[in-house]
Amino acid sequence: MSALEKQLINRISKAGPISVADYMTECLLHPEHGYYATRDPFGTEGDFTTAPEISQMFGEMLGLAIAQAWLDQGAPSPFTLAELGPGRGTLMADILRATKGVPGFHAAAQVHLVEASPVLRARQIERLVPTHVTHHDSIGTLPDAPLFLVANEFFDALPIRQYQRDGDGWRECQVGLEGDKLAMGLTAPLPVPALDHRLDDTQDGDVVEICAPAQGVMAKLADFIDAHGGTAFIIDYGDWRSVGDTFQALKDHAPVPVLDTPGEADLTAHVDFEALARAATPLSAHQMTPQGVFLERLGITARAQALAGKLSGEALDSHIAAHRRLTHPDEMGTLFKVLGLTRADAPDLPGLQRNQSQARPDGT
Repeated sequence: MSALEKQLINRISKAGPISVADYMTECLLHPEHGYYATRDPFGTEGDFTTAPEISQMFGEMLGLAIAQAWLDQGAPSPFTLAELGPGRGTLMADILRATKGVPGFHAAAQVHLVEASPVLRARQIERLVPTHVTHHDSIGTLPDAPLFLVANEFFDALPIRQYQRDGDGWRECQVGLEGDKLAMGLTAPLPVPALDHRLDDTQDGDVVEICAPAQGVMAKLADFIDAHGGTAFIIDYGDWRSVGDTFQALKDHAPVPVLDTPGEADLTAHVDFEALARAATPLSAHQMTPQGVFLERLGITARAQALAGKLSGEALDSHIAAHRRLTHPDEMGTLFKVLGLTRADAPDLPGLQRNQSQARPDGT
């Protein structure tokens, strides 16, 4: 039994069941025993591998897309180049390398990283030398300036609350106890005004997930971009509208039960992109696009072919596999989606198509 599990059992035994959001927060961010507070979870020695760790091509494509959006919006200077949840700093390093030939881009860019983990902050500083990096605990302290932002696998780790449909109301899923072990349970039926609009497309027993922190981040992001200009590229796994239980845990690159070894496994849930777009009003949301389609539109295959010409043997095989993993529909190409956000009067974003219907608050 982990140290955090003992603390959670003691807390629940005294005060009663806790929400899934509270459980996720404790497991991921507890200052002593939280998953992100105590380790570097990335790569083959960690618990999962993200797209920037798979291939430099991912960051290169994103970097050039950001630079083109910056040029299309008049090349403002200075501007904030920001990343939410930057991991080891690999993505930002690839973005900076890919854009070093864009005239004026590096001179105007001020790099800001939103990162809660002290372990990962140290990795990011090491990775990005000699670039000056400013760290933030939250998006709210970013400077008042044009904001060009990327968030790759950031929103999936934010705490969710789960609700199960029960007639015209809902029961909230909670973490409680069965004997002396953690167990999932349900509250009594209760109204949830935030889910009134989901009574039309769900039925008894359906699970819907709400991520209030994600909506708060998006609202603040919208304030920055609406006031100062800029854009955001959001890449994560999920779909346009949440339905079903997607709460999951990963340890040593394999799924594990969500209540096992709290604090020692990564906890995530699929992202509800419709909710993100709603929260970003009045920004214009470009059409949610599969990652593979997005990367192909940006020219990843041509880049892969150019790199392949310098490789052979196992290195070439690994390179080909990385391209497939990032783009193929049976791998990350379809599971992961891209959402782009700009002001309504801004030019279209590279790799994405503007879809006014998805930008509306009612999603129609």
